[in-house]
Formats: sequence, C-alpha cells, structure tokens
Amino acid sequence: MRQNILISYDVNTMSKEGRRRLRKVARACQNYGQRVQFSVFECTVNEMDLERLRQRLLQIVNEEEDSLRIYHLRGSRDEVVESYGRDTYIDFDQPLLA
Repeated sequence: MRQNILISYDVNTMSKEGRRRLRKVARACQNYGQRVQFSVFECTVNEMDLERLRQRLLQIVNEEEDSLRIYHLRGSRDEVVESYGRDTYIDFDQPLLA
C-alpha cells in the first residue's frame, strides 16, 4: 500500500562535509518524490521504498549536526495539504498533458 510522506531536513552546511551531505540528502529524496520547498520533499512510497529511503537518509545525515523529519500524511495530498502561493507539485498518478 502506498502512503504519502513529507520529508524535511536541515543539514549543517558550515563545513565542506555538511554541504556534501546536503546534496546527498536532496538526491536521495529526489529518487522517491518531488521537492516542494528547498529542504522539503513530498513523496508517495510503499513500505519497502520508505524503509530504503529512511535507511539511506540515516546513512547520510550526521545526527549530532543535522535534523531529519519524516511526516506520515494520513489521506490523499488534497486532504492533508493546504498550499498557498507558488505550488509546482505534479501529480504523477494523473494523466500528464503536454
């Protein structure tokens, strides 16, 4: 069963290693969802994908310097997200029109 999650992170970028971690976290998240703000991704995943993503992110972040949050959204995106202003979210489950 697929579920909607929100991933939010704050990586300490004061060092070269921190900037590298920031890029790695973003790349890992891009494989499972789409960026909706600089350090926020909306993802739709199954249990296996969620566990893979969680493990990958935990390998990257430094738990003493960084913050990682995974929010489990109960319901469809339309039910749980209010968006104001620029919203570039693309629902890939809907037909894409050129």
